[in-house]
Amino acid sequence: MGVFEILQIIIPSAIFFAAPLIFTALGGVFSERSGVVNIGLEGLMVIGAFTGVVFNLTFAEQFGELTPWLALLVAMIVGAVFSLLHAVASISFRADQVVSGVAINFLAIGLSLFLVKKMYGKGQTDQIQIGFDKIDIPVLSDIPIIGPLLFENGYIPSYIAIALAFVVWYVIFKTPFGLRLRSVGEHPMAADTMGINVARMRYIAVMLSGALAGIGGAVYATIISRDFSHATISGHGFMALAAMIFGKWHPLGAMGAALFFGFAQSLSIVGQTIPFLKEVPTVYLLIAPYVLTILALTGFIGRADAPKALGTPYIKGKR
Repeated sequence: MGVFEILQIIIPSAIFFAAPLIFTALGGVFSERSGVVNIGLEGLMVIGAFTGVVFNLTFAEQFGELTPWLALLVAMIVGAVFSLLHAVASISFRADQVVSGVAINFLAIGLSLFLVKKMYGKGQTDQIQIGFDKIDIPVLSDIPIIGPLLFENGYIPSYIAIALAFVVWYVIFKTPFGLRLRSVGEHPMAADTMGINVARMRYIAVMLSGALAGIGGAVYATIISRDFSHATISGHGFMALAAMIFGKWHPLGAMGAALFFGFAQSLSIVGQTIPFLKEVPTVYLLIAPYVLTILALTGFIGRADAPKALGTPYIKGKR
């Protein structure tokens, strides 16, 4: 097997596994750039995965090929609404943001599994029958070398995730909204004196994080697992959080880190088909993404300076 054939296996697979992480990491960028820690990305992904699969199973006959797209839309809305619990606790009631995020994680998995048990009478849903199909991007897939590696045999949500990273970069760094968002995360009192409603900006940011994490969970469930159970989302929210930190709270950095984690995840799946990885014990390939997550979260990989007001509730009139 030549180098090009190996790359044709690894690169599409890495993009495929990175897409849910990119969506969720971008959501984390919005929340934490506003000054609100969002440990609850894992729980928001769980809610998105549950919603996406249940909607798909319930309405597949009515909506046909539109079902997976509508499932993503519904998961986005439910994720945004669910994130309000974290927003109310951490912004309005000024609760500890880490504790609130952990509570969201426990609540999401408990609630979703309870509903699955009630609805399906077992610990997991049925397999969805209508999902996203692999496609070749017209024109781009015809580019020599690059085309077959990047634009063949892929899923549309994967390409949307990558494009969205550039959109989020533009919104955060090139628009008045992004300037206000960054200001409430760096110095909320200064932002307040300039007439910016700090609480409202933070609510919007947290809801955006919930919406994008909901999409990330739904993308994972409808493309990769194709059902929902307690193990569908197992640490992926924390990988997305690590990607955000590894990317230094920058949308494009988060995307790059998510692609790196996606690459690590893909090796655990396709590793046995690659000659030089066949001898590596599977368990090492399986734990690689989680080891990288721990290293990123502990700050081992480079220095990452968080927004100055991250994790600090804002009390009007107090420094």
